[in-house]
Amino acid sequence: MRDDKATPGYRVEVTRDPDVGRWEAHVDGELAGVLVHRVDEAGRTVLEHTEVREAFEGRGIGSRLARTALDEIRAEGGRVVVECPFVRAWLRRHREYDDIIDRR
Repeated sequence: MRDDKATPGYRVEVTRDPDVGRWEAHVDGELAGVLVHRVDEAGRTVLEHTEVREAFEGRGIGSRLARTALDEIRAEGGRVVVECPFVRAWLRRHREYDDIIDRR
């Protein structure tokens, strides 16, 4: 995927690596950040932690990770539990995902 609005002048790709349980954001081929997840006993995706490397902070990488993860989970018909403080704060500004969020 590409999102030039988030990081002008950079090619951003977000991919999911289910073997290690995370979405990865790469900027021009370099790992810029990750969103770690797991699947709970109810089959919901638990978003645990977002981390963006210091060199890439302030470029919308965390937002891109959150949006991509939530869009993919929605497309799969899944439900989400949010433990990550970054994603929780991001969701307060993006209420369009309320329909797939399970609150504990």
